[in-house]
Amino acid sequence: MLILYAALGGFVLDLLFGDPAWLPHPVVAMGRYIERFERFIRARLPGTPVGERLGGMLLALSLPLLTLAVTLSACLLARRIHWGAELALQTFWCWQALAAHGLAAESRRVYAALKDGDLPAARAAVAHIVGRDTARLDAEGVAKAAVETVAENFSDGVAAPMLCMFLGGAPLSMMYKSINTMDSMVGYTNEKYLNFGRIPARLDDAANYLPSRIAALFLILAAALTGQDAGAAYRIWRRDALKHLSPNAGQTEAACAGALGVQLGGDAWYFGERHEKALLGDAIRSCGPEDILKTDRMMYCGSVLLCLFCAAVRLVIVRRG
Repeated sequence: MLILYAALGGFVLDLLFGDPAWLPHPVVAMGRYIERFERFIRARLPGTPVGERLGGMLLALSLPLLTLAVTLSACLLARRIHWGAELALQTFWCWQALAAHGLAAESRRVYAALKDGDLPAARAAVAHIVGRDTARLDAEGVAKAAVETVAENFSDGVAAPMLCMFLGGAPLSMMYKSINTMDSMVGYTNEKYLNFGRIPARLDDAANYLPSRIAALFLILAAALTGQDAGAAYRIWRRDALKHLSPNAGQTEAACAGALGVQLGGDAWYFGERHEKALLGDAIRSCGPEDILKTDRMMYCGSVLLCLFCAAVRLVIVRRG
């Protein structure tokens, strides 16, 4: 029952408070580890494709296992002190594993700038939540980028860590966060990370394979409950989800595009290089600022539905066990 209470508590805390900037966050420590490990291993392995892939493999092995070992050890130590100490620690880390509130808050800053007609401010705001270059984006491009990010991160920023924390508590959710953080830092296809980031990126693909599909289904259900087109969401999801270069990102993006009746995706610029990306959905109308708020509502609704579903499954398992 402790895992159930910790997961529910973490979810409620994320909805209420998000990610306060003054709180130390494990992802920051993970990022520092990745940076230092990369410098260390690149200096000691040959700069050949094989050498870089070996370095990436060592990173992909070390960080998740180290994260699991540290968090699990801390939880076991807290348990020896008092069950309440472990509950508090697991609840805290489950809270930090989730990003629903943060996604909504950041995307609404983009919405506010677009509504004010301040394109430079909108570009600056969306740059905080996307990895692409934003200087070339027009107002519709900014809105699309925000919608795509909320839709994609509903999977890897909410659904995946939530599934992990209901399955294995805070240690498993933090292990997942380490995998996702590696992908966000080294999982690029540019010259620097094409080989070094290959295994971390594939590990992230594997970790998100099932969660992304579950997230898409709950996003479709949320579309029905928030006044969007659930039928089109399901149809576009089935038709376009696998058009995306990523085996997972297209799942929720396609469902979102169908629900809103807009077309997402298309070519984007990363680090000054143009990357071809498939179009998802039908361009029934252009994407605008209001679509950001609609996506936020679907994301929140899908998060609550998934949390209730996971809690119910966990409760059944606990009672039968």
